[in-house]
Amino acid sequence: QEPFVADEYIERLAWRTPGGGSRGGEAFDPKRLLEEFVNHIQELQVMDERIQRKVEKLEQQCQKEAKEFAKKVQELQKSNQVAFQHFQELDEHISYVATKVCHLGDQLEGVNTPRQRAVEAQKLMKYFNEFLDGELKSDVFTNSEKIKEAADIIQKLHLIAQELPFDRFSEVKSKIASKYHDLECQLIQEFTSAQRRGEISRMREVAAVLLHFKGYSHCVDVYIKQCQEGAFLRNDVFEDAAILCQRVNKQVGEIFSNPETVLAKLIQNIFEVKLQSYVKDQLEEHRKSDAEQYLKNLYDLYTRTTNLSSKLMEFNLGTDKQTFLSKLIKAIFISYLENYIEVEIGYLKSRRAMILQRYYDSKNHQKRSIGTGGIQDLKERLRQRTNLPLGPSIDTHGETFLSQEVVVNLLQETKQAFERCHRLSDPSDLPKNAFRIFSMLVEFLCTEHIDYALETGLAGIPSSDSKNANLYFLDVVHQANTIFHLFDKQFNDHLMPLISSSPKLSECLQKKKDIIEQMEVKLDMGIDRTLNCMIGQMKHILAAEQKKTDFKPEDENNVLIQYTNACVKVCGYVRKQVEKIRNSMDGKNVDTVLMEFGVRFHRLIYEHLQQYSYSCMGGMLAICDVAEYRKCAKDFKIALVLQLFDTLHALCNLLVVAPDNLKQVCSGEQLANLDKNILHSFVQLRVDYRSARLARHFS
Repeated sequence: QEPFVADEYIERLAWRTPGGGSRGGEAFDPKRLLEEFVNHIQELQVMDERIQRKVEKLEQQCQKEAKEFAKKVQELQKSNQVAFQHFQELDEHISYVATKVCHLGDQLEGVNTPRQRAVEAQKLMKYFNEFLDGELKSDVFTNSEKIKEAADIIQKLHLIAQELPFDRFSEVKSKIASKYHDLECQLIQEFTSAQRRGEISRMREVAAVLLHFKGYSHCVDVYIKQCQEGAFLRNDVFEDAAILCQRVNKQVGEIFSNPETVLAKLIQNIFEVKLQSYVKDQLEEHRKSDAEQYLKNLYDLYTRTTNLSSKLMEFNLGTDKQTFLSKLIKAIFISYLENYIEVEIGYLKSRRAMILQRYYDSKNHQKRSIGTGGIQDLKERLRQRTNLPLGPSIDTHGETFLSQEVVVNLLQETKQAFERCHRLSDPSDLPKNAFRIFSMLVEFLCTEHIDYALETGLAGIPSSDSKNANLYFLDVVHQANTIFHLFDKQFNDHLMPLISSSPKLSECLQKKKDIIEQMEVKLDMGIDRTLNCMIGQMKHILAAEQKKTDFKPEDENNVLIQYTNACVKVCGYVRKQVEKIRNSMDGKNVDTVLMEFGVRFHRLIYEHLQQYSYSCMGGMLAICDVAEYRKCAKDFKIALVLQLFDTLHALCNLLVVAPDNLKQVCSGEQLANLDKNILHSFVQLRVDYRSARLARHFS
């Protein structure tokens, strides 16, 4: 038995043999084990021979059966060939019979068709005779339940009557036409009644009969009219129309053989009657009296109409449904869209002018005219070149004349205008219309509001020698910067998508660039003059607070202050202005303006220190002042400004250093690269400069 393992088999045989192992204390007997092995081998040989004979017998039997099976297969193949031949013969016979039957059928049809036509003609002649006699006796005409058969007959008689000469058969033609019309009316009435009862199958039957009548289109009209009864009861005519079309779309295929034509006619009727009337009522009410409401309604109605059109695109309306629906929309709105942009521009102009005027009125400000022409242009060029105020300074009382609320209103109006322009403009006119709206924004936001505020702010900057002047131009800069970021965002978010692929893009970018450059010139000019005023204020502080005795005290041994009062006030003023500059600017502009302010601050202190003579203790006090100025300069966080004050601090050391050490100090790291005349000018400020010893050491 499988699995067979020889070693295990021998082991089991040895254990079963007495004396074959040591179990139970029994002694091992090799002879007995050998004898058992020999006997077992003989038994296995006998078994092998017996199995071999059985195998040979089975092989012989298998060969015999294989031969018998092969013989049987050959006999079956022969039988199959015979059957196949019989099948071919039968197939040929069937084809022959079928040909004969078809031929016979053609012959019968050739005989029967004329016969049927003759029978049909006989029936028609019979019915025609009834019309000739003027009395309709046939059941088909008197029985209302056979209206379908009557319709088929009268339709054929009507066609025949068309071919008859009028002079001989005018009366019968009139009677047939009258019956034709009566049956047509009855069928339409039956269709109407079935529609009211909701009997779809009856409607389908009547519509199929009417298909060959001239009044079939009237049947469709009746269906369309009754479909709309009670469909428009809510305020939302667009939603009602979508629901109606969806309901009819499911039903129309079960009734008419041309459902796409019927549905298209329904949609056309809805657009030309319901929607057109609704749109006209909504728009004509405000067209001349309220431009804002008119534009809002136009945008809303056009959007809802196009959305309805998108929903209707799901239905089968024929081959070119996109063009079909576009023509329907165009027919409704064409009279309103032709002059849309003119209405838009007119509204924006009046609306923006009102927003600005309302703002200036709230400030009790009469907007002054910024002149143009030769004299004004000459003043502008002179002002740009000399940076001098031309004309009297205007006191703005701290008002910037810039309002984020006004700007947000203007930008919101423009955003809505861009949205309307995108929706209502013809694609070919879209870039041109968008550019006109952008130009209006530039005119009212940039020119009439921002530029006017800059001009007013420039005129409000006092002269550099004014005392206790209030400087508000940095507030103008701050607000103008914020506003222009909003303007730039709208340019990118709402205008760019409308003009990105048209030649108007470069024109808009150039217009934007020009207005930016124009404003930057005025901003730079105002900042420069404001810095001059700051320096002027600091000069007044120094002139009023700094005394000559500060640096040449009468009692050298009794100086109790760490730095002068002028220094304290100047540093306080500078720190306020630095904070104001940081709050008014952003980005790199902060560093640029602070660097310019710091350089001018340094120049002022440098020139201020040159005006005094310094004793030893006065020089120490000057060093303390410059150290305080340098600490103030650190607030600028500009390396150049700090370096300038470091150098100035090193120069002030020349005021107190011992004469023997002057050369060493001058050759130090911070002073080595300075012009010798600068060093000499500081040494000359010392009280002891004229002593021969000092002059000799410095020479």
